[in-house]
Amino acid sequence: MGLMDRIRGEFIDIIEWTDDSRDTIVWRFPRYENEIKMGAQLVVRESQVAVFVNEGQIADVFEPGTHTLETQNLPILSTLKGWKYGFHSPFKAEVYFVTTRQFTDLKWGTQNPVIVRDPEFGMVRLRAFGAFAARVVDASALLRELAGTDPQFRTEEVQEYLRQLIVGRLGNALATAGVPMLDLAARQDGLGARLAAALTEELAPVGIAVPTFIIENISLPPEVEAAIDTRSRMGIVGNLDQYAQFQAAEAIGEAARNPGAAGEGVGLGVGMALGQRMAAGLSPQQAPAPAAPPAATPPPLPRQQWFIGVGGAQQGPYDSTALTGLISAGTLTRTTLVWQNGMSEWLPAEQVPDIDRLFGSVPPPLPPQA
Repeated sequence: MGLMDRIRGEFIDIIEWTDDSRDTIVWRFPRYENEIKMGAQLVVRESQVAVFVNEGQIADVFEPGTHTLETQNLPILSTLKGWKYGFHSPFKAEVYFVTTRQFTDLKWGTQNPVIVRDPEFGMVRLRAFGAFAARVVDASALLRELAGTDPQFRTEEVQEYLRQLIVGRLGNALATAGVPMLDLAARQDGLGARLAAALTEELAPVGIAVPTFIIENISLPPEVEAAIDTRSRMGIVGNLDQYAQFQAAEAIGEAARNPGAAGEGVGLGVGMALGQRMAAGLSPQQAPAPAAPPAATPPPLPRQQWFIGVGGAQQGPYDSTALTGLISAGTLTRTTLVWQNGMSEWLPAEQVPDIDRLFGSVPPPLPPQA
């Protein structure tokens, strides 16, 4: 190689990148110690942007197309370099190609279940998985916040970060959606659109958008699925009595096909039970049983029995009617001592309310006749 070839090899004439990896987001052009020739061709293909970085600072961003690198096409870099108009000299700068197409092969899933409150089943643990697409919408923000100086920044380096962000958003989306658990399958598209919008808003500072978010499946714990299956079977069965008769008929057929004695015994027992149920179902409706006779009237409570003390002697027992007669005859007065079972001592009649009332119901004696 001659001297001119070596000198020519120190300058870069064409800057371009063709991606065949399908998972590279950012690729740094391998300049090494070479300088970019003023007037070189920069080829930026569709689904790419090129970012020039000078001494660690983002200078210029080029959209798709073929660009001739002149001072007028590098306004920020020209300012940083201090070039004057018309000064054409080689320069050193790092060139990063950033892919702006959608990366559609990104998967997500919940390693741990998400707990949500369902109006019908209460607290339920849900697992979900699916796919999503991501694309770069701000190459400068991506380089500053995520890629940095990585010469080849791939999707695998950012996928785990996105997955964690998705799972964190998923619980809130499911909890605030207000959708019953049994209707989630029909509302997956709507939930996916909500999550895509929320993730795009949250990822805006790092220059990434999520245009598509797909929920492929939302699964329940096995015990909840078993409970739902049981409820579904009950709904399909409908009339439990008819279902029991059907099962009994099936058991008879199965027993008939079993030649063993045990099978015959089972078949006989089931047949008797089925016959009783069928007879009960075919028999005419019986008249209602006669009403039970009214309960006997309880015997009257025993009347109160009283004893009185007259002239130092105990007399009685008397009931209330007899006491009224004694009051009329003057034998029982208000100061007469009385006693009843349950009293601790003898008391004057006027101190016992039940007897004191009797004095007011007895008329006074008639006046003497003239």
